[in-house]
Amino acid sequence: MISLVWLVPAFPLAAFLVNGLFGRRWLGHLTGVIASVAVGLSALVSIGVFLEVLGGKPQTVVPLYRWIAVGDFSINVSALVDPLSSTMLLVVTVVSFLIFVYSNGYMAHDAGFYRFFTWLSLFVFAMLILVMADNYLLMFVGWEGVGLCSYLLIGFWFERPAPYYAAKKAFVMNRIGDWGYTIGIITIFLAFGSMNFLDVFNRLQASAMPRDTLTLICVALFFGATGKSAQLPLYSWLPDAMEGPTPVSALIHAATMVTSGVYLVARSMPLFEAAGPSLQVVGIVGAITAIFAATIALVQFDIKRVMAYSTVSQLGYMFLALGVGAPAAAIFHLATHAFFKALLFLGSGSVIHGLGGEQDMRKMGGLRRKMPVTFWTMLVAGGALAALPPLAGFWSKDEILGAAFVNGQLILYAIGILTAVLTAFYVTRALWMTFDGEPRDHHLFDHAHESPRVMTLPLSALAVGSAVLGIVIGFPPEQGFIHRFLSPVVEAAGVAERTPELATIVALAVVSVVAGAIGIAIGLSMYVRHRPDPAALTRAAGPVYRVLVNKYYVDELYDHRFVEAARAFAGAAWAFDIHIIDGLANRLGWALAMGGQGLRRAQTGVVGNYALTIVAGLLLILVAYGGYAAGILGR
Repeated sequence: MISLVWLVPAFPLAAFLVNGLFGRRWLGHLTGVIASVAVGLSALVSIGVFLEVLGGKPQTVVPLYRWIAVGDFSINVSALVDPLSSTMLLVVTVVSFLIFVYSNGYMAHDAGFYRFFTWLSLFVFAMLILVMADNYLLMFVGWEGVGLCSYLLIGFWFERPAPYYAAKKAFVMNRIGDWGYTIGIITIFLAFGSMNFLDVFNRLQASAMPRDTLTLICVALFFGATGKSAQLPLYSWLPDAMEGPTPVSALIHAATMVTSGVYLVARSMPLFEAAGPSLQVVGIVGAITAIFAATIALVQFDIKRVMAYSTVSQLGYMFLALGVGAPAAAIFHLATHAFFKALLFLGSGSVIHGLGGEQDMRKMGGLRRKMPVTFWTMLVAGGALAALPPLAGFWSKDEILGAAFVNGQLILYAIGILTAVLTAFYVTRALWMTFDGEPRDHHLFDHAHESPRVMTLPLSALAVGSAVLGIVIGFPPEQGFIHRFLSPVVEAAGVAERTPELATIVALAVVSVVAGAIGIAIGLSMYVRHRPDPAALTRAAGPVYRVLVNKYYVDELYDHRFVEAARAFAGAAWAFDIHIIDGLANRLGWALAMGGQGLRRAQTGVVGNYALTIVAGLLLILVAYGGYAAGILGR
């Protein structure tokens, strides 16, 4: 089955081409079926590839064709199939398939139905190329592909100003991060003479590479990862990406784009491990981003924005795991997060669908009676996000916190625990405001309804994954299936993961559960028993609340320091172009035109005038010649 791995991206690519060429005129709503079947077939092939890797083929390179050949240097379009890439293929295709099925119901009445599935198929294709690539340059093709598709899908409703600006913001901020990736791969080529993963890692082991060079490579790659995976300082595009259709949000946040930065660092782990201090930077940035985004999520009222900031925070956990030398825990959390975060977004979409487009949780309440399937499935996902045992998020998040503790990163561990408290609080708040209590807008409540089966069946499937995936692949802790499966990749990277004693594992798990319980208890106390007045909360929290509501004024800072400066520069460039460049060209043209008009007046068409001009010219010549001749004779 590994030899057929190229079918995995080929099916979504075929769906993109068929729907793009024939969707608008002939296929109509069949575009959704075609795209869903294509991604479903990709998922089936991915399962076969995964099972074959599991059966004893830990690393295989599957070439397709030679892409670039210059002298002794060449780059192939080849797939690297190993435990890391096969795990990612499985997560991306399975979760994407469920999102595609759901989208057939969610987007059923949208005028751009065919266009939506066309871009969505291209999005999955680009992500699969990124995951399968065996070299940094081919990965960059997929990297840029997901960036382009995110722009197209976030701005899907481009008739509205907000999606248009959100798409532009995402595109620009990702291009900033891409500078880091570009510098990284150029430096890799100059240092190693290759961009192939296996060649680079083998040469790294065979020769001593200057630490400064490795640090530059790793910092540059990580800066690129902060753009795609929405970490500080390039995180603010992701919450604004909520302006796109909800299935797009689910795909970006759960299965595709934002996981690409985590995958890049995990794939480049041999470089980061050799560089040393770079891993500390990764861990610190991840921890700070995790708690930073969690505090903003506390005060959001848009149900999708709560989930968006939650994604930023959970990605911070993954980078925290990578930074403390626990890549298996990072990929474990990536896999579980894909299921419960996709479910939270699709569940939010189900609520929005049932309320006719309303996203403000202050207008909801009591919806569990109208949307029981949506409620129970989101409750499972919320519990997984809050890391409640035995749900999936408990096992993966607990391993991250445990890795930080046993590796002596106690400050990062403390930040992770505090973030866990905040996470449990904001997910409790969101679920209560949406589903519990009394309806706060009776008109909305009266017209609310459960989503159709084409939407609720994917919710149920994701709920199963959110409930059992953690214990299936993560038990026993630190020694579960996911650790054994990824061990060849981890060992090849030179990472020495430390396994704590059983007593330590149990103690850390208890602390993690208590942290989640505290967050839930605070949420229940505030929103179930006392049902606080928002105005009273605002007065009580004072400036802290204002800072959180305004998201630490980061967007305002960026606008003031960078956007306004860019606009001023653009204005100066425009003025220079119009008044100097165009001005010189226009004045030169004017001078030539005036000269031409002067010459044109001399062309009267009267023969006598021409004869007079000839005689005058001859006289001038004679006078000039006579003066010259007189001067000669006078000598």
